[in-house]
Amino acid sequence: MTRIARFYHFAPVADPEAVRQNARAALAAAGVKGTLLIAREGLNGTLAGPPEAIAVAMQALRAVPGFAALDWTESEADDMPFARLKVLVKAEIVTMGAPEATPSARVGTHVAPADWNDLIQRPDVTLIDTRNDYEVALGSFAGAIDPGTRRFRDFPAWWAEHGARFGNGPVAMFCTGGIRCEKATSFLLSQGVDEVYHLEGGILGYLETVPEEKTLWRGECFVFDGRISVGHGMRPGKAVLCHACRRPLRPEDTRHPDHEPGVSCRFCAAETSAADKARYRERQRQMRLAQARGLRHLGPQTAS
Repeated sequence: MTRIARFYHFAPVADPEAVRQNARAALAAAGVKGTLLIAREGLNGTLAGPPEAIAVAMQALRAVPGFAALDWTESEADDMPFARLKVLVKAEIVTMGAPEATPSARVGTHVAPADWNDLIQRPDVTLIDTRNDYEVALGSFAGAIDPGTRRFRDFPAWWAEHGARFGNGPVAMFCTGGIRCEKATSFLLSQGVDEVYHLEGGILGYLETVPEEKTLWRGECFVFDGRISVGHGMRPGKAVLCHACRRPLRPEDTRHPDHEPGVSCRFCAAETSAADKARYRERQRQMRLAQARGLRHLGPQTAS
């Protein structure tokens, strides 16, 4: 059994490159895999490994100056969802491109999963899904507004165009693990929205703790690792990944005429050239050969 730790924490990082070097060494020594992003605004990551390795890794990250309060949530998977360890320095730990959003200074009100249903069923509350369109296609909360954004950095432009119709709140927002909606609440506060809420622990925290018979969630939740999607109780979902465009596919999507595993799907068949598809077919052939020899082909990898 593999333990998976998800975490983020907004706090100033004076020297991201120095933190990267130290963290890379500590996490490699602990024996975990996954992704850690480091920016001047904080840390964000998902790591997987044996329980004792996760404990060592997370204590190492708590030792980073300013991150003693770093918290994380854990779940379990039958298989290791990552192929390797990546520790990267980025401009932002979640890319929004809006410097007025400063989560370490000001964010909206956290709402525990146990209280989320009561909040979003209030008639005066506007519920917004801050995730990307391909994630929303797999599942969302009943009645949530889908901005239709392909990337989180598109959210400020969407708000500039549509935000006026929501007034000064109340607005409730959610995302996979909490980081995007937390940053989005900071952005909305900077835009003059007075009452903003976000789901603590994100959708995954809700699926882990809210009984299925009381759920307002519909569908599955896309995750950025080898599991692709999960449902209530963090049970593995039915979605698969198109390794050409990296969009998640529902079972019915794999029956579409444009679906060719590793080469194209109904969403990207018109986006790639014949040369692209030929290259993807060769990659698939190399992967099959590696599998027949009992080897693990490193590509394609799941998004992180």
